[in-house]
Amino acid sequence: MSYAINSFYGNLLAYFLHQWSIKMPFVNIKITREGATTEQKEALIAGVTQLLVDTMGKNPATTVVIIEEVETDNWGIGGKSVTELRKKK
Repeated sequence: MSYAINSFYGNLLAYFLHQWSIKMPFVNIKITREGATTEQKEALIAGVTQLLVDTMGKNPATTVVIIEEVETDNWGIGGKSVTELRKKK
C-alpha cells in the first residue's frame, strides 16, 4: 500500500513538473570560469530572456536562465583542455 501511494504521488509530481516545464523556457549557458563579471552575467540573463520574448513570445516571468561556470581543466576542445590550449598562447 505504501508503495502504491508513493508511486501515485511521485507520478503526480512528475506530471505537474512536466506540464510546468512545457510552459517555462529553460536556458543553460555554460562558460569557462575566467572572471565574467556580475554585470556581464546580468546582461546575458536579460538578453537571453528578451530574445525569447521577442522571437517566441515567451513570458519573461517564467523564463529561467542559468549560467554555469566550468573550470578550464574540465572543458575540452579538440582533445585538449582549455587550460592546456591557453598555455600555448
